[in-house]
Amino acid sequence: MTDILHDFRSDTVTRPDAGMREAIAKAQVGDDVFGDDPTVNRLERHVAGMLGKEAALYVPSGTMSNLLALVSHCGRGDAFIAGAEAHCYKYEAGGAAVLGSLQPQPLPHLADGRMDLKLIEATISGGDDPHFAETKVIALENTIGGRALPMRYMDEVAAIARRHKIGLHLDGARLFNAATALGVSAKTLTAQFDTVSMCLSKGLGAPVGSVLSGSGELIGKARRMRKMLGGGMRQAGVLAAAGLYALEHNVERLTHDHRRARTLAEGLARHQQLRVTMPDTNIIFVDADAAVGDGLRAYLDKQGVAITGRYGQQRWVTHLDVGDADVAAALEHVDAYFAGAERAAKPLRNAS
Repeated sequence: MTDILHDFRSDTVTRPDAGMREAIAKAQVGDDVFGDDPTVNRLERHVAGMLGKEAALYVPSGTMSNLLALVSHCGRGDAFIAGAEAHCYKYEAGGAAVLGSLQPQPLPHLADGRMDLKLIEATISGGDDPHFAETKVIALENTIGGRALPMRYMDEVAAIARRHKIGLHLDGARLFNAATALGVSAKTLTAQFDTVSMCLSKGLGAPVGSVLSGSGELIGKARRMRKMLGGGMRQAGVLAAAGLYALEHNVERLTHDHRRARTLAEGLARHQQLRVTMPDTNIIFVDADAAVGDGLRAYLDKQGVAITGRYGQQRWVTHLDVGDADVAAALEHVDAYFAGAERAAKPLRNAS
């Protein structure tokens, strides 16, 4: 592979800047399993306060954070509802089933990332009927496929959960991207949720870590399970310091990622061979015929422009290590590819 010059694969590829590295170097540390790492404790208090929750727990990854939330809401043999494209169902190696003995109840997504409200309610099972796994929690993801779920929709799902006396979990891997797109605070966005997983290592740019927040009881259960899963870290303050720095410095700048994603999407959409979904946040999805999409991706790879996708589909992600110049360069290469393809498609004139 050609050296990557413009990296649009994911917002997980960001690198700590000088300020974040300095915060890491100066971090006070203790033993987090004993509960005496001051920087971890400060991060957990900070996130709980930001989201209006009783408690929070620092964990190595968003995958672990989601799993801890689900097993804290559920017991063995219980069920959870999630979207069929949701990360906690599709992209976390079946951990809830394998490690939590939980039954997932996946539902299809509508075009904008929502699940049908009537279908959610109809899927809730258990209670007095012993034939069915008992549904204990509904899990939403915001953003989902780069789209921000509307506040009204989340309120409607919360009403269903309350009506059936079950929990509501938010996979907020890109929580602050969603809040920025919706123009609300993170606290407002998460108010209806019993547990919230928030990733620090995506758009916020920390090198590692997520935070799970919720009630003291649920976080207490999650803390015990974190230890069981091997997620109890010792002098984790060096990592938590990066998360604190990210929350203090990299939230407001997400508007720049969203602006650049829109510019990139509009530039890609100039080519009729590409079917572009206009982004709410920093993620752009592009569909094309397989030959066109895969040909474009291979060409971009040779130019040092890295994206993800296969079978014609592409995903472009903007982040704090992508600037206006990167967007401009990527679009120039896309334009060059299609200009070359058009020239190649034109028949040569007969010289006679």
